[in-house]
Amino acid sequence: MSRLLFRLIIGAAFGLFGLLSYFTSTTENPVTGETQRVKLTPEEEIALGRQARDELLAQGGGLHPDQVLQDYIDQVGAEVVQDSDAAQSPYPFEFHLMQDPETVNAFALPGGQIFITTALLDRLDAESQLAGVLGHEVAHVVARHGAEHLAKQQLGAFLVNAVVLGTSDNPQDSRQAAILAQAIQQLVNLQYGRQDELESDRLGIDFMTDAGYNPEGLVELMQVLKEAGGGAAPPEFFSTHPNPDNRIERIESIIEDQYPGGIPPQLDDGEADFQRVVGSRL
Repeated sequence: MSRLLFRLIIGAAFGLFGLLSYFTSTTENPVTGETQRVKLTPEEEIALGRQARDELLAQGGGLHPDQVLQDYIDQVGAEVVQDSDAAQSPYPFEFHLMQDPETVNAFALPGGQIFITTALLDRLDAESQLAGVLGHEVAHVVARHGAEHLAKQQLGAFLVNAVVLGTSDNPQDSRQAAILAQAIQQLVNLQYGRQDELESDRLGIDFMTDAGYNPEGLVELMQVLKEAGGGAAPPEFFSTHPNPDNRIERIESIIEDQYPGGIPPQLDDGEADFQRVVGSRL
């Protein structure tokens, strides 16, 4: 057997193992009802998120020193979780106000670690907008988008290694093949990320309205983020959260479908409470 043929067989076997491992690792999400391909257990997601928490906080300047603001973030976050279907998830959610005054962003780690920067909070003017931010990030966790992404990354790593093993002995050729395989994997993840955002918008609306917040707060949030770009570079939020041109229209369409007769008056924007707590401190 030639050396090249042997390498091709080993590479193919390595890739096949990765594919089988990915496509046979399925579980049903108790909140969304979806069948998902994930390899991490919820307990492993929680541990992973906690391990990465301190590093991310350090990158964002640490926690904001104002405990009143942190307590307020905790309060709104707890309402979004406890008063909605998100409470059915196994994750102990923790909300963190990062001191970063420049980066307009919010994000979530697997297992329930939620972050919002001071720069983003400072641009909001209603509690419903804050609930929209937190509800959207809670949705990422509940929908296990991080775990799905990690499973795809692992599959990508298997495929990259398979390509490298199956190519010629020339190191330069191997590196080029690896780069190509990684580029393909990134394109797959980009499409997948856009689907995540649509699902998180939809679930986030459910979570915030179940907690008594006006869903228009999420629309207003997107408008705030758009204005924060100022015609220059977009806010960091849109770097980690793909923002198609019709994002606001899609959210408004979801709201209209859920409330064809108009938004119920009991769903509040919480502007007075927000200004009372946040307006005097930022």
